[in-house]
Amino acid sequence: MQMQLQFPARQAGCSARRRDRVTRSCGLKPKQGQLVKASPIQRVVVRVATATAEQVELKPAGSFDFNLYMMDRAKMVNKALDEAVPQKYPDNLYESMRYSLLAGGKRVRPALCLAACELVGGDVTAALPAACAMEMVHTMSLIHDDLPSMDNDDFRRGRPTNHKVYGEDIAILSGDALLTFAFEHIARATKGVSADRVLRVIMELGRASGAEGLVAGQVVDIQSEDKSVGLDVLQFIHIHKTAALLEASVVCGAIAGGADEATIEKLRKYSRNIGLAFQVIDDILDVTQTTEQLGKTAAKDLAVNKTTYPKLLGLEKSKEVADQLIFEAIQQLDGFDAAKAAPLVALAKYIGYRQN
Repeated sequence: MQMQLQFPARQAGCSARRRDRVTRSCGLKPKQGQLVKASPIQRVVVRVATATAEQVELKPAGSFDFNLYMMDRAKMVNKALDEAVPQKYPDNLYESMRYSLLAGGKRVRPALCLAACELVGGDVTAALPAACAMEMVHTMSLIHDDLPSMDNDDFRRGRPTNHKVYGEDIAILSGDALLTFAFEHIARATKGVSADRVLRVIMELGRASGAEGLVAGQVVDIQSEDKSVGLDVLQFIHIHKTAALLEASVVCGAIAGGADEATIEKLRKYSRNIGLAFQVIDDILDVTQTTEQLGKTAAKDLAVNKTTYPKLLGLEKSKEVADQLIFEAIQQLDGFDAAKAAPLVALAKYIGYRQN
């Protein structure tokens, strides 16, 4: 069974003047005879704002209960996380680790990892250790991101942040413990996957969580506070700080499931797009939702004068950018079995239209 294609009505065309204005706003208007290289976000902005071509929406054939799927996956992952990080001595360290790791959350990264594994014909048990590792690294990033020296936040997932409960010292160390244990857990708990694939999963996660990924994005994000930065810097921040771990989640699931190189690269493109869309939506929600709705402090970016997509492009254009990124992500799933692709299609749409 293949993906079904639906063609919405053709969009209205745009004038040369409008196209010129949009390209200039994205920093792409060259001098006469000059060639410029557009970033992915810049190309999306121009394409959405000046679109005249028909766009294709991919929908999985048949029915798929996304809420039931996510509840089932969350239950599976929560059980595995609880077993992987039991309470033991030193008590306050493990309490701190478990406080944030088992605080709920949407478990989007583990779900992506497991869905990618199944998409390529693997069994979810092969990718479950990697899925748990993604959540461990993600939780570490949240604990550290909330620290006074970073984003200085008091609430996460609707309750006090880790350092507010356990102190900054234990919060830092529990984040460190979760990060390092993530790699041990993949190496120790992964079964039925060849050693070279397990090693590649570890490498992908290491790159996504270190100086080539999450850490690099966080550094540039901090350095960009109270400064005006362009789309290129904003894109660097969010490719590294947000998209990298989402990309690793999908790619590692595909690797554990036995995917070939061509499939891995298609899924890498899918995940890169949903990762960027995730942050665009995050920026939108920061200025449109309340603290109660988000489960964390709203309007934080405004308070520290961060450059965001709404600040740079406006709210409506930011929504268009997110829509186009989700559209381009789902395009990568064309040709896969519809039933197996349905979770990744639904996850992409969830990321694009979530409210918290």
